[in-house]
Amino acid sequence: MSGTGRRAERGSRAGKRADDRGGRAETDAPREVGSLIHQPGNLLLPASSCLAPGDRDRFRASRHHPFFPNLTVSFFLFFLLLPSVLSLPFPRLLRSVFSPAPQTSFPFRFLQISSFANSSWTRTDGLMWLGDLQPYTWRNESSTIRFLKHWSQGTFSDQQWEQLQHTFQVYRSSFTRDIREFVKMLPGDYLFPFLSSDPFEIQISGGCELLPRNISESFLRAALQEKDVLSFQGMSWVSAPDAPPWSQVVCKVLNEDQGTKETVHWLLHDICPELVKGLMQTGKSELEKQVKPEAWLSSGPSPGPDRLLLVCHVSGFYPKPVWVMWMRGEQEEPGTQQGDVMPNADSTWYLRVTLEVAAGEAAGLSCRVKHSSLGDQDIILYWDGKRVSRGLIVVLVILVFVLLFVGGLVFWFRKHRHYQDIS
Repeated sequence: MSGTGRRAERGSRAGKRADDRGGRAETDAPREVGSLIHQPGNLLLPASSCLAPGDRDRFRASRHHPFFPNLTVSFFLFFLLLPSVLSLPFPRLLRSVFSPAPQTSFPFRFLQISSFANSSWTRTDGLMWLGDLQPYTWRNESSTIRFLKHWSQGTFSDQQWEQLQHTFQVYRSSFTRDIREFVKMLPGDYLFPFLSSDPFEIQISGGCELLPRNISESFLRAALQEKDVLSFQGMSWVSAPDAPPWSQVVCKVLNEDQGTKETVHWLLHDICPELVKGLMQTGKSELEKQVKPEAWLSSGPSPGPDRLLLVCHVSGFYPKPVWVMWMRGEQEEPGTQQGDVMPNADSTWYLRVTLEVAAGEAAGLSCRVKHSSLGDQDIILYWDGKRVSRGLIVVLVILVFVLLFVGGLVFWFRKHRHYQDIS
């Protein structure tokens, strides 16, 4: 048989095996709740149970058809658009390149934190984010994932969500038991972190992100006391590079459970991307919300003799990405210090950016703010050298009110006394 014929026959046999596996997945019935350890057949739910028949295959196929434009069309578009690009004013073109762009990708992340105080007490909580928003929470006191947004269901039906909730209930009910079983399996030399009097904490993080061309990336990692110990890669559990030796024992046991590995792969590579697609549709108005920032300047505590601490405050902006810099003319000041972007109570963000300078060098400085909600209209605030802090302004206002109040009392007493003298 020719090489081409043999390759075709091998491809046909591989396709038949794939179809057989797909057929079994479509017809499997949900299994009873049980431990995830040493149960190779324990696939918690059929991999297609949260998708309509055929959707899973169509979803997988749709991720493998990248578009490569025709070379002639590419040249035509290039020469068609080049005059338009060159006609733009150069500063505006630069601003469009370097200004923060509206967020178009919203990675989905979840974090599970399980605390083990002793052999009988444990607590597990879960948090989930889509971009900077939190659509779900999973408290220790609740048996189900709770929706925090009116659009948290995405495009999944009630039945699909019920099946997903069941999957995670099975996982949660067996997680604590399985951890204790893993501890029993470990050799005596590996038990120290689990037998010490101090509580230990396990963190499990995972998620997915949609990329161009209908491709997605997913990840799942587990850590002990904030130190990575293992991750899920492809279809296997892999020990982290600097993980303790016992993590290899755990990976070996987990990799023997084929059913659970298939379930984890299905959740990461099928369900998670489909969920994110739906959430980006139902939550589009909130995800793409744009709120313009407010900015003001103040002086901070003096860092030393003849030194000034200039502070640029930016608040009330959404989404989170923002660019703030102290400038001298068109040059960025290298000593600019940026704090953390902090949340406001109304779900917008706040940022504080400082610059320490000599008192005689403050004149001519400005604070520039770029944000997607501003387009190419940056906020520029100039330091005039006579600016006082907001705190001092508040003190002066309070002092004026106190003086007015005291003056009013003195006037009232004098007037009252005058009337008494007349009488």
